[in-house]
Amino acid sequence: MAPARARGTVGVALVSDACIRTLNRGYRRVNRATDVLSFPNNERSRSAERFLGDIVIARGVARRQAREAGHPAVTELRVLALHGLLHLLGYDHERDKGRMRRLEARLLQSGGIREGLIERGKNRA
Repeated sequence: MAPARARGTVGVALVSDACIRTLNRGYRRVNRATDVLSFPNNERSRSAERFLGDIVIARGVARRQAREAGHPAVTELRVLALHGLLHLLGYDHERDKGRMRRLEARLLQSGGIREGLIERGKNRA
């Protein structure tokens, strides 16, 4: 359920809401827990295996959003991981005139998930 150009590895951390709030405050100057944050790897590597960056997901926020969306928590983790991956690949739904939204929707639909974060109208990073 990833774009074809998504070649490489990512780190994924499932953290507490308090931890992601601290990260969100430190990196984005937003003092609240968010669902997912992406930290792209900006270093150039000469190795064959490219490291794209890290995705951090808040467990509590993910559980609440899963309940609201009416699907299992594992489905919400897939939604959040894909959203984070698209940010690692350089997509930005706040500036790309719907490109990320369309790609996210298409990929989620191919994975059997009807709605992504952007469609839900949440303010995402």
